[in-house]
Amino acid sequence: MLLSHPHDGPAVEVPAGLPQPGRVPDGRELALLTGHRVRAVAMDAPGTGYAVTGPNGQRLLYLPPGAAPAGLENGNGAVESYDMVLVDVVGRPDALAKLRAVGALGPTTDVVAVHLDHDVPPGAELRRRLAAAGARAVPDGATLTVGVYEDVPDVPRRTLVLGGARSGKSVEAERRLEAFPDVLYVATGGQRGGDTEWAARVAAHRERRPGSWRTTETCDLVPLLAGDGAPLLVDCLSLWLTDVMDSVGAWDDAVWADGGERALRERVRELTEAVRASRRTVVAVSNEVGSGIVPATASGRRYRDELGRLNAAFAGECEQVVLVVAGQALVLRG
Repeated sequence: MLLSHPHDGPAVEVPAGLPQPGRVPDGRELALLTGHRVRAVAMDAPGTGYAVTGPNGQRLLYLPPGAAPAGLENGNGAVESYDMVLVDVVGRPDALAKLRAVGALGPTTDVVAVHLDHDVPPGAELRRRLAAAGARAVPDGATLTVGVYEDVPDVPRRTLVLGGARSGKSVEAERRLEAFPDVLYVATGGQRGGDTEWAARVAAHRERRPGSWRTTETCDLVPLLAGDGAPLLVDCLSLWLTDVMDSVGAWDDAVWADGGERALRERVRELTEAVRASRRTVVAVSNEVGSGIVPATASGRRYRDELGRLNAAFAGECEQVVLVVAGQALVLRG
């Protein structure tokens, strides 16, 4: 019996005649009579992980709750890839990111979420969140067979997350990529000198992002979409549209009528074509403003209308579209 659960609780009562259980030291490998090899994996939190290699060479990795691996190298200093991983996906999504970063997870690895307690969302919402990380959950008592194909939804390559002010849309977008390493966060808002409230908003966004993510501040999205590399999180398209409308003179009725509208349509077309052709995983955030009060000015109504057109065009290129209302994500497509 291998003990790995780090939580405090009553002492384990072992039936008479059985040897007492014990903790396997990190890095030690046990050879079982069944032909399995079990190696204790060091964690960055209390508990022990176990890497199990079966007689046929298939590999399983178990991680205890609230923990990520502190090192995955075997006795030869190499990192093995696994056919099945049991991990605390909800509590430690960064553990998945670490596994992906070192090549321990592959496209066919079956990722099973375990240690799901009363704090996780139930039912369809849990399945949706896990699917976004490329994982699944199973009922208590389920028998898992390593190497058997499981129909787990593919992680959407292009996703649009819509929502109103303070709806939770940015948190939803960030959650979709927190299990992946080396995400490039594309901030389209830039800096606003002297605006302390805006600076506080930007700081709050930075604080909640994983430390491995990188940030770039730009509205030049087409070259980023055209290149290869890490997943992109674009926050947000509504600020991108503001920048483009500034550049084409959309706020001046005369300029708008004399080529400004045509120039804006061209920029939106270039963006949507770049999204369609992009090989990167893309999660974009945009505001949904069409359900609110009709703006009192012509320029405000123009912005509202153009944002609605942009959202519709961008959504048409995405495998998944999500609307966030009061912190609740409603899947519109996917």
